[in-house]
Amino acid sequence: MNDHLDSPPSRRVFIDKQSPKAFHALVQVSEAVRTTAAEAGLDRTAVELINLRVSQLNGCAYCLDVHTGAALRAGESPRRLGVLHAWRDTGLFTPEERAALALAEATTEPADAAAQTSAYEEARRVLSEAQISAAIWVAVTINAFNRVSVMSKHPVRPSPAAQGN
Repeated sequence: MNDHLDSPPSRRVFIDKQSPKAFHALVQVSEAVRTTAAEAGLDRTAVELINLRVSQLNGCAYCLDVHTGAALRAGESPRRLGVLHAWRDTGLFTPEERAALALAEATTEPADAAAQTSAYEEARRVLSEAQISAAIWVAVTINAFNRVSVMSKHPVRPSPAAQGN
C-alpha cells in the first residue's frame, strides 16, 4: 500500500530530510551568499534583518525563530527587531538598511513592479552594486529556505530553558 495514503493528513514530508543532497546544495548556496554579503560590506545585522523581513512576509515561523536568535547574536537590538515589520514607519534603520529591506521585499513579492522600481532606485542611491547584488541574493536564499520550512511545516519548539517554566 502507498505510504503517503496511510499518513495522517497533517503530517508533512520534511523535504530537507527526504532530499538531503538538494538541501545540502541550498546550504552551500547560503554559505556562498553569506561570504558575498560580507565581501560587499553588507554587515551581519543587515543580512539578518533581510532574513527576518522576508520570513515575516512568507509567514515562516521556523526561519523567524532561527534568524531572531542569529540577529541578536550579531548585535541586533530587541527594539529594532520588534518594529521590523513596520520599518518604514520608524527612524530606527539606516538608509542602507532601508534600501536593503526594500530590495528584500521587492525580491519576495516580485509582481509589484512599482515597488521593485522604487526599491532599486533607492538602493542605487545608497548601496554599491556589490551590496545590491548581495542583498538580493540574501533575499533569494532566505525565500528558498522559507519555502522548505513552510512546506515541511518545520516546528518551532520551546527552548530547554523555557520548558522548565
